Amino acid sequence: MIEKQDVVIIGAGAAGMMCAIEAGKRGRRVVVVDHAKAPGEKIRISGGGRCNFTNSHTGPRNFLSDNPHFCKSALARYRPQDFVSLVERHGIAWHEKTLGQLFCDHSAKDIIRMLLAEMKEAGAMLRLETAISAMERTASGFRVTTSAGTIDAASLVIASGGKSIPKMGATGFAYKAAEQFGLPVVETRPALVPFTLDLAQLEKLGALAGVAADAEVRFGKVAFREAVLITHRGLSGPAILQISSYWREGAEIVLRLMPDIDIASILKGMRRTSGRQSAQTAMADILPRRLAQFFAEEAKLAGRLLADLSDKAIDALAASIQAWTLKPAGTEGYRTAEVTLGGVDTRALDSRTMQATNIPGLYFIGECVDITGWLGGYNFQWAWASGFAAGQDV
Repeated sequence: MIEKQDVVIIGAGAAGMMCAIEAGKRGRRVVVVDHAKAPGEKIRISGGGRCNFTNSHTGPRNFLSDNPHFCKSALARYRPQDFVSLVERHGIAWHEKTLGQLFCDHSAKDIIRMLLAEMKEAGAMLRLETAISAMERTASGFRVTTSAGTIDAASLVIASGGKSIPKMGATGFAYKAAEQFGLPVVETRPALVPFTLDLAQLEKLGALAGVAADAEVRFGKVAFREAVLITHRGLSGPAILQISSYWREGAEIVLRLMPDIDIASILKGMRRTSGRQSAQTAMADILPRRLAQFFAEEAKLAGRLLADLSDKAIDALAASIQAWTLKPAGTEGYRTAEVTLGGVDTRALDSRTMQATNIPGLYFIGECVDITGWLGGYNFQWAWASGFAAGQDV
């Protein structure tokens, strides 16, 4: 027996659940299908378990895409305050951290419970641990064959996410679906991901594993100012994750450590007032101790007194710290990437509805689309906004 529904949504993540809520509110018969054991697994682990659910500064400039104007319509129709209002209506306490990032006070599970409650109220059904074996167009819409039976529906929404964090069940399902229905896919790669370094660099930086510092990290004309963390595999921290979305293999990045400080002027002042201390000791007042030792040794100044250093030597030392150039060997890949860059080509979608322009009734939303946000709640806001947009149309 073939089940009849109005809308089938594949993927019970942020975008899929939002779409189901909005479509259900419009009286549509909706079923959400996911192969996972639980809904919203990426929500659950996000923000250190407290879900960085949006960013109050959200705007088109915070997103990467081959078609950068595409995101404007959805983001304008469903704003961060709209989601905050939903959160507050459910009595979920939240707080704002730096750079407009909004988090739950208690647990990311509060967001999942909220979405499930909204789905239930809207009459949307959820089927977990259900695999998709086939999808095809029919005269009246689409037929989806699952491990629990066959469903016919007028609308099919692909909200199955990208390839990031495969241990959470991520696959390339959405991209295969796009190709099946003839939609182009922009090349995908890991984004918001730590860098790896080659063996020579790791050997040189080995003693620095675990050291963090404030930095501006630059690639070309793009720069991010947040913390950088040196790891036993390479580089991480918010500034590194941000720049990774722009970086290209084989290219260098430039780190400006302690960007608010004029290190050269400080060291020259210390040379006048306390020139009998070593350069390394003096720098430990500015940088983490192990970084101070590293740069002193790199400049062959270990043990040298400040009083013995020329202006030229101090300027060169400061430059090595505030124009530190490194060439990543690569990234840690989808294993630790927070999102997938690229995806279903937005030129094949309607920006207002997220519907495929040449296939009525077929929609792609969320991470699987070629819209990738910065770190800090932007990707969730895209999930809410794109899910909302599709939910108004399916």
